[in-house]
Amino acid sequence: MNAPLTAATMTAPVRARLAELTADDLPAYLYDLTALREHATAVRAALPGRVELYYAAKANPEAPVLAALSGVVTGYEVSSGGELAHVRTALPEAPLAFGAPGKTPAEIEAALRLGVGRFHAESEHELRLLGALAARHAAGRTVDVLLRVNLPVAPEALEGVPLAMGGRPTPFGIDPADVDGCLRLLGEPQCGLRLRGIHAHLASGLDAAAQVALAGRITDWAAWLSARHRIALPEVNVGGGMAVDYADPAARFDWAAFGAGLSGILDRHPGVTLRIEPGRALTAYCGWYATGVLDVKRSHGEDFAVLRGGTHHLRTPATRQHDQPFTVLPADDWPHPWPRPAVRDGRVTLAGQLCTPKDLLARRAPVGELRAGDRVVFALAGAYAWNISHHDFLMHPRPGFHFL
Repeated sequence: MNAPLTAATMTAPVRARLAELTADDLPAYLYDLTALREHATAVRAALPGRVELYYAAKANPEAPVLAALSGVVTGYEVSSGGELAHVRTALPEAPLAFGAPGKTPAEIEAALRLGVGRFHAESEHELRLLGALAARHAAGRTVDVLLRVNLPVAPEALEGVPLAMGGRPTPFGIDPADVDGCLRLLGEPQCGLRLRGIHAHLASGLDAAAQVALAGRITDWAAWLSARHRIALPEVNVGGGMAVDYADPAARFDWAAFGAGLSGILDRHPGVTLRIEPGRALTAYCGWYATGVLDVKRSHGEDFAVLRGGTHHLRTPATRQHDQPFTVLPADDWPHPWPRPAVRDGRVTLAGQLCTPKDLLARRAPVGELRAGDRVVFALAGAYAWNISHHDFLMHPRPGFHFL
């Protein structure tokens, strides 16, 4: 169970803007773009020079967020035609990589027209489709490809991870047994595609030591494949998935240890460039979701606070089955003549306005005092929050957005 944050966890610009907002201005998302850029700059500084840092736009595709990362990250990874068009409009010159399974012909054609620099191929069929479309739409340009491979890993390497994308049967990537067929296809003169390397994003939610171990496994396998087939594989994309700890927001991913580990891998493989694609671990800390308490009530011996908004705005705790860390900002104004509902020195479950018992943001969280009319500010709301939420369920108003 998460302990509430303190108000000091919020940055000064966020606290100042919150003080300006009225109850009717809530719920609202607040993003500290300066803090985001400083964090991303520190991440970049922790990485070796031969590591490219791509931002996974799926984590938070808001245009001001993308722009704040410009010049710090090497490029952006997109996972659909919609993301592709959005990121290209926001950042017309940014290097892009196009990943994800299930790419449609129309999406591939759009990516070819817009000059996407790397395609992450998920199957032999997708390679054939990409080659056929490149022959018609790439205007003679070489189309660079990384094969996304679902490498086997020891079960204990992925034990307890929130999301396992590989290392077991999944729809992601190419089975290692099928890689030889893909290489034969890429070797055909009429293919029109150039193999640049291997991509293997296997899991999300790993700490630095586990990430380094997986990155080493992926890079060693790519080197083995290169030697076996006597082909150059100068790029290895080890994906993202750096852990964000919602139960302990002060515990950050150890980027210095991760960078040192990658340096060791690069020492073993001097001709290789590594690429990582973090999303959540870059932007989660720059965003807050602020709202107000509509009611406090007791039901069958437990206390509940009903908030404006809910998981249709901030779906992260529902999808990951965790409690979103928060702080309470007391509001002294109480305009009604009847007693103010409250819970003191107890535990309270924070629920939203939706007509479902799954609309929970935090369960039985300890509070000193929480009253109707107070404000609650949820931290770590800068990634996989608004953009993955089911906005239109019950047709409540959308939150405000403040980019600071």
